[in-house]
Amino acid sequence: MRATFDRVLAAVSGLGPVTVLPEKTRIALQVRMSFAAFVPRRHWLGGHLVLARRIDSPRFLRIDTYSPGNVVHTFRLASPADVDDEFVAWLAEAYQVGAQRHRRG
Repeated sequence: MRATFDRVLAAVSGLGPVTVLPEKTRIALQVRMSFAAFVPRRHWLGGHLVLARRIDSPRFLRIDTYSPGNVVHTFRLASPADVDDEFVAWLAEAYQVGAQRHRRG
């Protein structure tokens, strides 16, 4: 699972500055606010992305809307290959939410 998380970090580092916050039960990624969190397990990497909109995809296990512009998408990554172009695009969108750029305009 370390290789999967390293691939996530490589994708996020190309988006701009990010703070990696290791916590007791998860690893959060933050710009101005937390936009993603990861929970390492033996056989997968669980986590969630905070997006400004709902994205209906079978790749998401659960979607919770907390407020307009804050929709939490829960996922599970089983291998580095799961960090594909589609997932990286979602990470980029979540990064914008973390930077609170989605509120501008």
